[in-house]
Amino acid sequence: MKTRKFMSAGAVLAAGALVLAGCASGAEAEPAADEKEFAGETLVVTSFGGDWETAFIEAVVDPFEEETGATVELVTLYSADALAQVTAQKASPQIDVVHFSGGQEFTAAQDGLIAPITADELSAPGDLIDVAVAGLERGEGPVIQLAPIGLLYNTEADAPAPTSWEDVFDEAYAGHIALTDFSNTYGVLSMLRIADTLGGGLEDPSAAITELGALASSGDAIVVPTSPDLQSAFAQRGTWLAPYAMDYAGTLKDAGLPIEFIVPEEGATASLITANVVEGRDNPELAKLFIDFELRPEAQAVFAERMRYSPVNTKTELSGEAAEDVLTGADLESVVVYAPGDIAAARQSWTDEWNALITK
Repeated sequence: MKTRKFMSAGAVLAAGALVLAGCASGAEAEPAADEKEFAGETLVVTSFGGDWETAFIEAVVDPFEEETGATVELVTLYSADALAQVTAQKASPQIDVVHFSGGQEFTAAQDGLIAPITADELSAPGDLIDVAVAGLERGEGPVIQLAPIGLLYNTEADAPAPTSWEDVFDEAYAGHIALTDFSNTYGVLSMLRIADTLGGGLEDPSAAITELGALASSGDAIVVPTSPDLQSAFAQRGTWLAPYAMDYAGTLKDAGLPIEFIVPEEGATASLITANVVEGRDNPELAKLFIDFELRPEAQAVFAERMRYSPVNTKTELSGEAAEDVLTGADLESVVVYAPGDIAAARQSWTDEWNALITK
């Protein structure tokens, strides 16, 4: 793996001195015959770090640098921090491609922080599932990865496999349920699917919030804030059932836990990762090309096989366990996706309502 670091100020000055010395000698450097189109150009791209970054470098960064001659500088920023940084740098942006996983692309588009991408600027828009390009008309970047959210089930539980979102209220699982806090987007998205099932839906999820809060306050369910906490719940706290994401089901299985990901009969929802071109930089075409690399079937396959994300490119071919564990193509047609703007408008009030219930 390459080491990618920004040049220090001293290195920049030294490089400038060498250039000036070359000019003073009267020699003009001729471009190499095999010099690639974007040699010498640099893109600054945000990463989520960890295993995601490892897969990202293999799937996208290395092929992009090899084919274009450009250099990619990675900056590890989680979504909220990335939005804050792009906002603070609006007058003088320092990032070219920013990734979001919590719907921040909606706010970024509304605030003019990201540049719109049209479908015809992508090399194969017809190969992408509808969800991948649905946000383009709102000025958001395409969805590059999709994490379906359904029910994680302990196959060694003393209870039958769930079939519905309503099964979280089944007494067969009482005392063995883990719910995700609303500080985690997975918790909010799971709640909305339960709200749809109970009848209130996105417009009025109060019944779902009240019922889930009652589970927590009664002790029939525990509340976890993060993915590692959920792993501990299954491994050490006797959890049998939890609404959560497909990719993390794979993580738990890899850790040796007997976990199965189940799509409820009402359909799954999904958390989306988007790639966005930051407005105001001087190389938007190169940034769009980078995003196009992220949508390639080969790149999509790496993330599906390494991290169990559903590919958004229908031409993606999967091998090994991923071919059986990952939802693809027609399996994604039943996935219900909520517009980030709809969630953003009401999320704080839902969170306040939830917090009041679980802290009783």
